Amino acid sequence: MRLFQPFDPEDFPGRKRLMQLQQVPVRLVLPSLVTLLALCAGLTSIRMAIEARLELAVAFIAMAATLDAIDGRMARFLKSSSRFGAELDSIADFLNFGVAPVILLYVWALSEMRSVGWIAVLVFGICVSLRLARFNVAIGAKDKPDWHGNFFVGVPAPAGALISLLPLYAELVGIPHGVLTAPLTWLYTLAVGLLMVSRIPTWSGKLVGSRIKRDLVLPLFVSGVVVVAFLLSFPWETMLVMSLAYVGSLPFSLVSHQRLSRAQPDADHDLADDERDPPPPAD
Repeated sequence: MRLFQPFDPEDFPGRKRLMQLQQVPVRLVLPSLVTLLALCAGLTSIRMAIEARLELAVAFIAMAATLDAIDGRMARFLKSSSRFGAELDSIADFLNFGVAPVILLYVWALSEMRSVGWIAVLVFGICVSLRLARFNVAIGAKDKPDWHGNFFVGVPAPAGALISLLPLYAELVGIPHGVLTAPLTWLYTLAVGLLMVSRIPTWSGKLVGSRIKRDLVLPLFVSGVVVVAFLLSFPWETMLVMSLAYVGSLPFSLVSHQRLSRAQPDADHDLADDERDPPPPAD
């Protein structure tokens, strides 16, 4: 009798051939391992929040968002996408981006409003879960114009988690914690949650980032190094500016989507609803 169930990812390409093997290739396991590391980062963020170590809590949420961006791309690169990986990724995303950020906000400011503050925690978590459920049921949608790959439906969960912490970034850069901090954070948290389940198109950058001109390669390297340098040297100022820039870009993404829709009136206007690039992350 086997102590553990054999690894058998559903809907994996070449599943019949895999069932004939006694050993599973490592490339099938690596993406899910990265997803589990992201889950560990989210859980650790909750611990740091409970212990009032706010800076570390934010850092672990950012780490979870980075690992979430890596696992799906790794699965596609290794050709190991499966339904098992997609389900595991959804569970990790809910905890990392639907629970950890609002627990941090509650410990930091929302607890001052007691039960009213907890309402914002509940609404935010529900919005993230609804967004992920909407993605799972739309995972097989096809026949969309190529330009739809440039847009998400609403704010993706990782971005929503990071921009939801904007009030905390503001305090970490020196803005004092006042009487209005908790009420304003409450309203802002609800607004971000509703943006995630809205139909507002937001830029994804998938198609833009797939290929770049040769003469832009070196500027891209320099820009990436500059951003990382600012994050390491001035983390909270940089996160504050980036969050404000993202929020400020939402009206422009809406205008851009409407312009493309008018240019192709016969196209199906359903947006890509995926903070994780399809196909789903894998095992």
